[in-house]
Amino acid sequence: MKKVPYRNRISKVLGVSLIIFLLFSISLYSQEEAVAENAEVATEEGAADTSAGDPAKGKSLFNQNCAACHALNRKMTGPALANVESRLAEEEGLDKEWLYAWIKNSPGMIKSGDAYSVKIYNEYNQAAMTAFPTLSNQDIDDILAYTAAPPPAAAPSVAATATDSAGSSKSSGISNEILLGALAVVFGLLVLMLFLVNSTLKRIAEANGVVLEKERAEKRTPIWKAFAQNQFLVLVTVIFLLLGSAYFAYGWMMQVGVDQGYAPIQPIHYSHKIHAGDNKIECKYCHSSARVSKHSGIPSLNVCMNCHKSIYEYKGNPEGPTQEDLANGYTNEFYTGEIKKLYKAVGWDEENQKYTGESQPVEWVRIHNLPDFAYFNHSQHVSVAGIECQTCHGPVEEMEIMYQYSPLTMGWCVECHRETNVKVEGNEYYAKIHAELSKKYGVDQLTAAQMGGLECGKCHY
Repeated sequence: MKKVPYRNRISKVLGVSLIIFLLFSISLYSQEEAVAENAEVATEEGAADTSAGDPAKGKSLFNQNCAACHALNRKMTGPALANVESRLAEEEGLDKEWLYAWIKNSPGMIKSGDAYSVKIYNEYNQAAMTAFPTLSNQDIDDILAYTAAPPPAAAPSVAATATDSAGSSKSSGISNEILLGALAVVFGLLVLMLFLVNSTLKRIAEANGVVLEKERAEKRTPIWKAFAQNQFLVLVTVIFLLLGSAYFAYGWMMQVGVDQGYAPIQPIHYSHKIHAGDNKIECKYCHSSARVSKHSGIPSLNVCMNCHKSIYEYKGNPEGPTQEDLANGYTNEFYTGEIKKLYKAVGWDEENQKYTGESQPVEWVRIHNLPDFAYFNHSQHVSVAGIECQTCHGPVEEMEIMYQYSPLTMGWCVECHRETNVKVEGNEYYAKIHAELSKKYGVDQLTAAQMGGLECGKCHY
C-alpha cells in the first residue's frame, strides 16, 4: 500500500487547531472566573454599613433638600458638605446637636448670636439657609452618613457590569477582541485545511492518470451587439430611461427647500431627550414666546442658568446609559463638558459662584426655517388652537439631537387644516363665527379649512 504523505500534514493541522482552541477556551474561562471574583469582592466591600445612619436614605434626602445649594466636594451656593460632621467637630468643636439645631432653624441660630452661625451667614453673602423643621434627627443622621461615606470607586461599577448581564451571557466581561481573535484563528486554520485537502486531491488525481480538462467556452455573439441589433428592444429601453429620468428629476426638484430630517450639530450640545423627556421640562418653559409671538424664540442663556447654576455636572440616568448612547459618546463626562461650555458662554465663575461679565455669544444653528413668503404664527396655533408642540415637531422628548420632524410643505399644512377641528370650547373668539358656519355647512364641528384655513391670504399676504 502506498504512503499518503498528506495525511500527516492534515493530522498535524487538526491537532494544532484543537490545541489552540482549547488554550483559548481555558484563558476565556479563567477571565470569567477573575471577573466573578472581582465582582464578589467589590460587592463585599460596598456592603459596608454606618452605625450613625443609612447612607442610601441619606442620599435621597440630600437630593431632595440639599442638592439645590450644596455639593459634596465643591462650593456652590452653600459650602461643600463632604465629612461636614467630622470637620466641624475637629475645626470648630461643634457637636451633632449643633447641626440638628442649625438644619432645623438656621435663621433662629443667627438671631441668637451663635458665633459660627453668624460667621457662615456673613461668609455666604448674608443669605440664611432655608430651615428644615420637618426633618427628624434620624433624617439628619442619614444625611450626615451620606456626606461621610466615601465617593463611589471603580469597584462597584465593575460589580454592576459583571452582574448586569448575567442573565443573558456569562461572557460579558470578556474582551470582544479576544473572541474575534479566536474566531479568526479558527477560521484561518479551516481555510488552510481546505486548501491542503484540495491540493492533495489534485495530486492523487494526476497520479492515477486522471486529466482535468478545462471547459471551452463556445464562441457567442457579445450581448451588447445582440442588444444593438434589436431595434424594438432599443426603442423600449430609451423610452423607459426617459420616463424614469423625468420621474426622478421631478422628485428631486420637489424636494428643493424641504429639509425634513435636518439635524445640525450645535455649538453646545442640548439633549431634548434629557430635558423634555427624562426631566419632564415643559417646552414652553424654554420657548416661552411661542405663547404670545409669531416665533417660538431661542431661549436666552439665563434660562439655562436658572437650573444649571446648581446643576454643574451630569450624573446620568438612574437606569444607566444605553449601548447606543455609549456608542455615540454620550457619557456623563460628555454632558458635564457641555455644561462647562455654557458656563464659559454666560461668564459664570464656578469657584466663586458669581458672574464675571465676560460672556460670549452662542452661534446656534437654526433647524426649522419657513420661506419668507409663508406666514406662520406660533401663538395662533399654541394659545388659540391649543395644538401640542409634538404635532409639528414630533416626539421631541425622545430626540437626543433635535431635527426637523415634519416636511413643513404647503401640502402638509393644507392637509392638517382639512383634518383638524377648530377648538371652540372656552374660546369666545370663535363662538359667533362657529355658530353661523355650522349652520352653513350643516356640521357640529368645523375644520380649520371650513373657517377659511385654505384662503391664500392666510399664509401669503
